[in-house]
Amino acid sequence: MDKKNQLMEHISVCICTYKRPTLLKNLLDRLAGLRTGDCFTFSIVVIDNDETASAGSVIEDFAKGSGIPLRYDVEPIRGFAHVRNKAIGSATGRYIAFIDDDEYPDTDWLYSLYHAIKIYRADGILGPILPHYDIEPPKWLLRGRFCERATFETGTVINNHIHTRTGNVLLDRALFADDRSPFDTRFSQTGGEDTDFFRRMMARGKTFVWCHEAAVWEWVPKARMEKAYFLLRALRRGFANSRHSSIVSIDTCKSLAAILLYTVALPFCLIIGQHVFMHYLIKDCDHIGKIMGIVGIHPVETHLS
Repeated sequence: MDKKNQLMEHISVCICTYKRPTLLKNLLDRLAGLRTGDCFTFSIVVIDNDETASAGSVIEDFAKGSGIPLRYDVEPIRGFAHVRNKAIGSATGRYIAFIDDDEYPDTDWLYSLYHAIKIYRADGILGPILPHYDIEPPKWLLRGRFCERATFETGTVINNHIHTRTGNVLLDRALFADDRSPFDTRFSQTGGEDTDFFRRMMARGKTFVWCHEAAVWEWVPKARMEKAYFLLRALRRGFANSRHSSIVSIDTCKSLAAILLYTVALPFCLIIGQHVFMHYLIKDCDHIGKIMGIVGIHPVETHLS
């Protein structure tokens, strides 16, 4: 590394992966073309949640020709939180970026995130995740905009943790200085460890800002266009949120009332259209998952997928 590069701030781009070699290769190839504007240097950290190290050959091929420093490691304990914690432990940068293995950025992605974190002096910068459909999606999916997430104007301070996730984010390493396991491993089998992390950081007064220019695209395969996918995800989300509720609370009463209301309304929603029906059925499953969590019923176990 020359003297100029030594003076630049460094970013560790972290990828958590599980048995998706084709998508991982696509992402790595995109990262190889990132523009830095000679403002920073970056390296890549890949943590494989497959104990057989199935991503190894992809990593080896990429490392031979890219010239980008890359660290590859395996986390045999299954679950989102374990993998993200290992990625943090393996990162060496002043800043840590997360991008999922089924996403891909444009050439200015990391530059936009870095530029924003300097301008707004934030603890972290979030960017939009846009859907990239494998095949023509069903009409109910498009009409209900189920694969679209809320977006904001650049510079907007994100105050609600429901708009956070680790699929497209740049974080100040100082956020992890006091915690060797920043992502709560109790969420490993359900997901939600990322929004829980942001919720806790916001409670400590940390600031997270939106950068609309730092977009990434997420592959949406046919399996994620099925209704069952959205319902199971809602159950897991509700289960994860139940950790902040007790069996005797106003929040629990609200969920029970919501389940009754949504369940009664569903036949009428179906008359309006499948997208309306699915919208309220997902809300119903969110609350059902929360009640299941409160009474100790695990809806479904998951891994990185």
